[in-house]
Amino acid sequence: MMRMTETVKQLLIINIIFYIGSNYIGDVAYQLFSLYYPENHSFKFWQPLTSMFMHAPVYGNGSSAGIMHIVFNMFALVSFGSALEHFWGAKKFIFFYISCGLGAALLHVGFNYFEYHQALAALQEAKIPGDAIATIMKEGKYSNEILQKVQLSTLEQLYFSFNGTSLGASGAIYGLLTAFAFMFPTAELGIMFIPIPIKAKYFVPGLLAVDLFLGFKGSSLFGSGGTGIAHFAHVGGALTGFLMMWYWKKNSFNKNRWN
Repeated sequence: MMRMTETVKQLLIINIIFYIGSNYIGDVAYQLFSLYYPENHSFKFWQPLTSMFMHAPVYGNGSSAGIMHIVFNMFALVSFGSALEHFWGAKKFIFFYISCGLGAALLHVGFNYFEYHQALAALQEAKIPGDAIATIMKEGKYSNEILQKVQLSTLEQLYFSFNGTSLGASGAIYGLLTAFAFMFPTAELGIMFIPIPIKAKYFVPGLLAVDLFLGFKGSSLFGSGGTGIAHFAHVGGALTGFLMMWYWKKNSFNKNRWN
């Protein structure tokens, strides 16, 4: 593994500080720094940035989900980020990393916007009173009479798209993965539970294909349950990373290139 570079080390420290601090403070930290849907009253303008440094909490029941969330993301940050910073330098690397994180948040929010307004339109078309819609949206409560007019999945779609939060460095990490595959397409990557190394140019598109499938499967478009993972944030980070790499490569010999 390449030696950890300075900017990657600083990002690692910031993520760990956020993780320890948010677990110590509790729900207040998650409410302030996780990314809410912009039409929700809990949304704050800084959340698209701060949410990429937050990770799932360690729950009282002993679940390791929160720990594994940050461990996998930080392992990928060190592994792929150090290689990229080594070639790019600190300024270009941090610009790329933050841009991918913001791109991930943008696509995630955009898909939530579609889900929310699709459900809202369905309720309005069914002539559900505005106060009843507000109760469903804010509290998740509804009457049996409403269920006779609209499907339960529509009510859940409205509630979760409005109240759900996203957090984690995964969007930015997917951008790094995309950039790594762009620069080192034949590099062989090992995957847990799969003993055969896979070249980066196959690994990253395959990973994105799985995210797209699970993202659409968990959306109202297919009427299935979600996985609790912001798959479209992953895709948004990767797409941002790809577009930036494509632009930089296209302009690599331009007199205004970033040296």
